[in-house]
Amino acid sequence: MTEPTRLTAEARKNLRILFIAKHALGDGSLHGTDGNHSPYHYEMKTILAGLFEKLSVANNYESLFTDPGVDFVWPMLNRGGFFNSEMLCPLLCERLGVPYLGANPILRGLADDKHLTKLEGKARGVPTCDWAVYRAGAPVEEARCPKGSRFVIKPNNSSASWGIGDAHDWEGVKEAVLRIHAEGHDAIVEPFMNGSDVEVPVITKDGAPFVMPPMLFKQNDPSHLRTHAEKRDLVEREHKYTLVPFEGDEAWEKIKAMTLTLAEIFRPFDFGRFEFRFNEATGEINLLEVNLQCNLWSEKVYGRSAVLMGWKQEDLIETIVAESLIRRGLMPRI
Repeated sequence: MTEPTRLTAEARKNLRILFIAKHALGDGSLHGTDGNHSPYHYEMKTILAGLFEKLSVANNYESLFTDPGVDFVWPMLNRGGFFNSEMLCPLLCERLGVPYLGANPILRGLADDKHLTKLEGKARGVPTCDWAVYRAGAPVEEARCPKGSRFVIKPNNSSASWGIGDAHDWEGVKEAVLRIHAEGHDAIVEPFMNGSDVEVPVITKDGAPFVMPPMLFKQNDPSHLRTHAEKRDLVEREHKYTLVPFEGDEAWEKIKAMTLTLAEIFRPFDFGRFEFRFNEATGEINLLEVNLQCNLWSEKVYGRSAVLMGWKQEDLIETIVAESLIRRGLMPRI
């Protein structure tokens, strides 16, 4: 069994750690619009408080406008409510010269831009559905739209399927794209692919990408389009899909190889989730997207995968932060 990476006693006692997340100061109850992000952030704060004696907590970007007086930042405020907010916390840390967890700003932006991620994957032979990106302010032209009988339209930088919709013709596609543009975001359009999502969690272990056991959002109806409300547990969804270990052995070898290929693009990133669409009926596999600084909640992909490794949630979080501290030269490997 793979053993967790441990913090040194000195790091636990002396390192000053700042954890920044939208609901880090909350009580952990389900949030009216962000749903399960509130208990997730509360869980993270609680675990980090058990790992470090000198933990401080914030829920805003302003905490990095001036020197926060810490040795290391875990920046989880990656959805700030404005375009390209994914990059701001790392940029502020770079400006201050404060080490932080996760990929550097340009890599965070690369992963956050679904169009650019797909280009990177395609250049390395990783299959992906055809797509078109429609940047806000640029022409919305039918000639660039991929072919298909059903389309998925969503913000090019969305998370947890925020703003997602579908359409069956160009007029529906155009309407959805313009709606997304009106909210200040770029849009991406793809043909809809029947199937379920294979989620591959990757962490750093001994300084290299380590692929954890894959999970599957197994859909009762392979044509169902998963929504933001479902992913945030704001509506009932158990009858639509369930999160289970992925057991598609033949497909898994291909998906794992694709994951390791993609991981090299973003190194070092500390942790990230690589997502693929898998049609169990035909065996077709396509890259969906890459999520760096993704959800680590014990009830989601990472937490469930860690259990399959024999790890507790605390082991997972300790490993992620310890590997990053080692990479940053803030503690030795033990």
